[in-house]
Amino acid sequence: MGMKKGSLERKYTITAYTFLFVPIIFFLVVRFLPMIFSLAMSFTDWNLLSKDINFIGFENFAKIFSDEVFLKSLWNTIKYVIFGVPLVIFLSLIIAVMLNRIRKFQWLFRLLYVMPYITPLVAVSWVWRWFYQPPPMGVFNSILLNLNLSTQQFLGSTEQALFCIVITTVWVQLGYCIVIFLAGLQTIPLEYIEAARIDGASRRQITWKIVVPLLKPITLFLVVMQSISFLRIFTQVYNMSVQGSGGPLNSTKPLVLYIYEKAFVNFDMGLASSASLILFALIMFITFIQMKFLNEKS
Repeated sequence: MGMKKGSLERKYTITAYTFLFVPIIFFLVVRFLPMIFSLAMSFTDWNLLSKDINFIGFENFAKIFSDEVFLKSLWNTIKYVIFGVPLVIFLSLIIAVMLNRIRKFQWLFRLLYVMPYITPLVAVSWVWRWFYQPPPMGVFNSILLNLNLSTQQFLGSTEQALFCIVITTVWVQLGYCIVIFLAGLQTIPLEYIEAARIDGASRRQITWKIVVPLLKPITLFLVVMQSISFLRIFTQVYNMSVQGSGGPLNSTKPLVLYIYEKAFVNFDMGLASSASLILFALIMFITFIQMKFLNEKS
């Protein structure tokens, strides 16, 4: 009997590894090997148009950190995270709490909120770009004129353009976060809430003292995922800025767009790989800090 049991477990193990073989090969070929290749390229002067590849050590990194455009792109990327992530988490939590109180047609509201997230991002970017246009084309400026208020430059302003893209991205990401928060809210035992009501707790106290603390694992997940999303922002900036340059005056250019231009406009793959490595390190660092901080808080 013991031999049969051991043989059966061995068959299950072999079957499991057989099914895992394909995704493991896919991960190695599509993910891991390109990462290793990119790491190696970051120490070379490889130009996409040239066959010559020379090892130059840390020259690419020295060149990058002396590049004002790179430093501007790095700061812009950090600003996307600082302004975008708290806003999308806070708004989605509030909306999810309110939607959770609705019993009729909740599915309809979920669908309406998630539609921007499932809509192609290129289409969303161009619609919002139209909203931000000067009058008489721009919707927002037309509203301001009707209210006898002064018009704004929006995407044409070095001070407003980045926040315009943040607002667009928050609008897109809201639906995903709302659905995840709703799923978490519906797993909270009703006994906790009923006990708090019996003790005389108000709706606000129940939300902030019971609901929000119980949602901390979900909040951690969403904060990390949204941070990675904002750190990798590209499509919105490319489609909403003039000629996809991240303007005006690089005021909206993120690191991913900087990497794209170095790789496929200037064909400097070595420099692009170095910038990619820095972005990877930034994502890992911010993710680690968030997970450590939020886990300690919980």
